[in-house]
Amino acid sequence: MIMSRIEAPRDEVTGNLLDRLRAGLPADAVLIDPDVTASYANDMASFCAAGSPAVVVLPRTVEQVQHVMRTATELRVPVVPQGARTGLSGGANASDGCIVLSLTKMDRILEISPVDRIAVVEPGVVNAALSRAVAEHGLSYPPDPSSWEMCTIGGNIGTASGGLCCVKYGVTAEYVLGLDVVLADGRLMSTGRRTAKGVAGYDLTRLFVGSEGSLGIVVRAILALRPQPLRQLVLAAEFASAAAACDAVCRIMAGGHVPSLLELMDRTTVKAVNDLAHMGLPESTEALLLAAFDTPDPAADLAAVGALCEAAGATQVVPADDEAESELLMQARRLSLTALEAVKGTTMIDDVCVPRSRLGEMLQGVERIAEKYGLTIGVCAHAGDGNTHPTVCFDAQDPDESRRARESFDEIMALGLELGGTITGEHGVGVLKREWLAREIGPVGVEMQRAIKQAFDPLGILNPGKLF
Repeated sequence: MIMSRIEAPRDEVTGNLLDRLRAGLPADAVLIDPDVTASYANDMASFCAAGSPAVVVLPRTVEQVQHVMRTATELRVPVVPQGARTGLSGGANASDGCIVLSLTKMDRILEISPVDRIAVVEPGVVNAALSRAVAEHGLSYPPDPSSWEMCTIGGNIGTASGGLCCVKYGVTAEYVLGLDVVLADGRLMSTGRRTAKGVAGYDLTRLFVGSEGSLGIVVRAILALRPQPLRQLVLAAEFASAAAACDAVCRIMAGGHVPSLLELMDRTTVKAVNDLAHMGLPESTEALLLAAFDTPDPAADLAAVGALCEAAGATQVVPADDEAESELLMQARRLSLTALEAVKGTTMIDDVCVPRSRLGEMLQGVERIAEKYGLTIGVCAHAGDGNTHPTVCFDAQDPDESRRARESFDEIMALGLELGGTITGEHGVGVLKREWLAREIGPVGVEMQRAIKQAFDPLGILNPGKLF
């Protein structure tokens, strides 16, 4: 409706939207060309509706973000915050007539402190750029989503993203110490701290992490850093069944080992990677487990884990001899999602996390669902976390196959909940899993979350239609 008012003669309700925005923004920061604004309409998720934004704004300063939010509040215009739009849940999808607030131009690393082991950054900083910058100081920023070369820190915070190294180093939420947030009415609020410890008041910082832009706009983040880890060595273990591979995962974790990475690829994923990149992975395997250690003596740790894999029924265990061989094995894992996309052209990537002890049941259940719907569903997983990524491959031009893909996706989420898991470990809820959030947290949980939303955004203008 807002778009139609902008195209119509100006009126007192919304006719001044563009003029109001331009009064506090550079001319090149306000985009209205429909072909351009349409390119900001959605993220990378399938089956998620997206509307047509009235305008896209690209602020460079905190004050400009405040101006956008004050204008939006005065005119009651919805605002959809965006980063690099690499999300997989529709959380950055535009709504009709909204202001898309793209934060990609706010991309400065403001401070790196080796003594305090923190970095202070703007939301548009790309994850990989931050990692490289802190590495020059002998430090690391561990969260490493698979899209780390493209995704932004603001988007990582919004979805509480994870990555391959979470089994040892944890997820984004564990590294966000403090935030500067522009609220819906344009006020600026600081949360958290830059000290190693601090427990003053409610933990509002954690509240914003994973809120998908529904409570406020993150404009600055204080992030914890760690000393740069030693180079890791990787082991590959082949199994005749996914159940045996999951048994090995349980043995490794129960044995007190702390791998820097513990990843699983099922036979469908292994075949897809071979078809795409001709990497010579063993297609006779039913599951391939990758374990890595960045300890002072990684070879000894790999030997111990290799023995546990053999005890679980591994048909072959191959430890890498050096970093180059380790990187080759890791490249196979990183290609998993790209390879599965090539199977049919379109994928729906699920993100169900279950207790490690139920991981085998999860993979067996996904296999049954694939057979039931006659679909190719490959599974790659952060096995050390129990975080699975069943990836449904389908032809988006085939209505029946698309229907079966969506139904299988929902069955996979239901399976995860039945096994005591959660509908999302790192991708967020967005539009794609909105109805499933209510099932997971229950009516009282929904009521309390809506009360929090009301407190921060009484007009409901921040990323409407997401989460619940």
